Amino acid sequence: MKADTRMFGEIEIEDSKIITLEQGIIGFPDIRNFALIFDADKGEEAAIKWFQSMDDPVFAMPVVDPFLFIEDYAPSISDELCVSLGGLTSENSFVLTTVTVPTDIKKISINLKAPIIINTENNQAVQLIVEEDYPVKYQIYDKLKKEGE
Repeated sequence: MKADTRMFGEIEIEDSKIITLEQGIIGFPDIRNFALIFDADKGEEAAIKWFQSMDDPVFAMPVVDPFLFIEDYAPSISDELCVSLGGLTSENSFVLTTVTVPTDIKKISINLKAPIIINTENNQAVQLIVEEDYPVKYQIYDKLKKEGE
C-alpha cells in the first residue's frame, strides 16, 4: 500500500504490516489503519518510532515501547478484549505508548494511562484507558538521555 505522508513523503508499506484499530485512536474514531515507522537502515531501532495513519497523511504520533522505561508496567486487559483482538497472549502482544514532546524537551513524557495494544499475529489493535493509576505524563527525558550516552 502506498501512502503519501506529511512527515515521510510517499512511502510503501506492505499490506501485511498495516495495524488496524477497529475503534480508531481515542479522539479519532475514523482513523483506523496505521503503520509503525522507524529507521531500520541504522541497524538498530530507535526508541521513539512513528505510528503513521494510513487513512490521513497528516496524522502521525510518536510512540515508544513503555517497557524501555518501566520494566514492571502491567496494564490490565480484559478477557473480552483479548478475545476481540484474536486471542491475545503474552507471546503475540506488543504495547506502545504515545509520546508528548513539549517545547521544553526536558518535559518529554509518555502516556501510560492509554496504551496501544497490538496482536502481532494478526495486526489487530486497540487503544484503551486502563484502570490502574498510571500517569498520563510519565517523564522520560533522563532515561532517554542515559540511553543515548
